[in-house]
Amino acid sequence: MNVLLFGATGMIGQGVLRECLLSESVKSVTVVVRSSLGQSHPKLREIIHRDFTDFSACAADFASADACFYCVGISSPGKTEQEYTVATHDYTIAAARAVPANPALTFVFVSAEGADPTEKGRIMWARVKGRTENALLAFPFRSYVFRFNFVQPMHGAVSQTQAYRVLYAVIGWMGPLLRHIMPGHYTTTENVGRAMIALARGADPGLRVLHSPDINRMADEWARV
Repeated sequence: MNVLLFGATGMIGQGVLRECLLSESVKSVTVVVRSSLGQSHPKLREIIHRDFTDFSACAADFASADACFYCVGISSPGKTEQEYTVATHDYTIAAARAVPANPALTFVFVSAEGADPTEKGRIMWARVKGRTENALLAFPFRSYVFRFNFVQPMHGAVSQTQAYRVLYAVIGWMGPLLRHIMPGHYTTTENVGRAMIALARGADPGLRVLHSPDINRMADEWARV
């Protein structure tokens, strides 16, 4: 399969990219970035694109995609609702509109635990995430939402947000323990990538919105297939 990946510079995206490059099921990975990853691999191709509100110039590059893994995300502190909406909702929907209108295409959006699908709650980021989820799930392709709380970075994946880097440095060693004491809220960058690939390969979890236990289960089951 041919994978289109947004957000490859972020912690989640780094993990997803690694799993795609390792997977025998993935023929090629096209990453859409604002600046080069500085990484070389026979499967990897970069599209350097500045305007994430308009991907019309990339239509030919996106045409062969079988799956789109959307891992772009920013933290909400210090952002107005308008700023956060542009970076979270508008960028995502622009990407969804640019991929092939193919019912068989798989689109996976990285959201967050606590997203508000009613779009009416008091928490700004949750409303915006919920609005984005609702819009994506209405598209005519196989769309899925991943929600999680704590994601353990694996194999050198590093957050671009300083506060998160500090957090992972302090509690990262607790990862295996967290999986046992709070399995409903724990996953890894490795499992996120493997679960996305499983969906693109045709796995049917019976859910459109997947939480950490669903992601971990899919990763474990499909890693053995």
